[in-house]
Amino acid sequence: MTEWLTVARGDAPLMISVPHAGTEIPGEIVGLRSMADARHDADYFIDRLYGFAADLGVTIIRTAISRTVIDVNRDPSGASLYPGQATTGLCPETTFAGVRLYHDGCAPIRAEIARRRTLYFDPYHDAVRAEIFRLRAQHTHIVVYDAHSILSHVPRLFDGELPQFNIGTFDGASCNAALTTAIAAACAGDSEVINGRFKGGWITRHHGDPANGVHAIQMELAMRGYLDETAGWPPIWDAPRAMPMQLVLRRVLAAALTFAAASNDTGTTLR
Repeated sequence: MTEWLTVARGDAPLMISVPHAGTEIPGEIVGLRSMADARHDADYFIDRLYGFAADLGVTIIRTAISRTVIDVNRDPSGASLYPGQATTGLCPETTFAGVRLYHDGCAPIRAEIARRRTLYFDPYHDAVRAEIFRLRAQHTHIVVYDAHSILSHVPRLFDGELPQFNIGTFDGASCNAALTTAIAAACAGDSEVINGRFKGGWITRHHGDPANGVHAIQMELAMRGYLDETAGWPPIWDAPRAMPMQLVLRRVLAAALTFAAASNDTGTTLR
């Protein structure tokens, strides 16, 4: 496995995808106006936040590459996942706030986008598919849990303050409703919403196949739940502050494992 892509394998019927925690920008990526801006929209510390999951036998896939290089959670065709709404693309040219990432004339052209897709996007999804295949050989039903976070206030993307827990299932198409219900219940009382501003990105939409035992769900956390959004940027990891969030996420992952185990025990998907 290449250095930028990490696959930590477990045998439980749950895989966590961490596509946006990376901040590395390879030297061949040129023309950026500011490295700080290029790293600004990372899902900071999501890999640490879910670090406890390894003890549950969960498989974890993550990339160290910044989403500015290429966003592995976007439609590779370049089509928007949220038509009519502000978003960023496969190889973003702006930050979430609309700040330009590249000097004039330096934004990636088609050939460069194709090169980045070959180097980073395709291998990430190949790894996800390989782990789905491996886990499905052991379990009739598995959960693909796509882990994300974002600042609580991003006016260009959404109004007001984002709910703490944003559950995306592509409007119910990427997983069975019982899984959605179980995960929402694990977050109950902590400002949760289902298929609100975030309905799930390419990972959830592309790999979710509930009819064939692959139940994909995205969790977008408001960062205020585990770090201080107001203390300068980039933020610092604060283990005591993150602990209450981790307790909720333990319940969330336990709910996902219980769903998969119950489905596997009966040979059918719970409804």
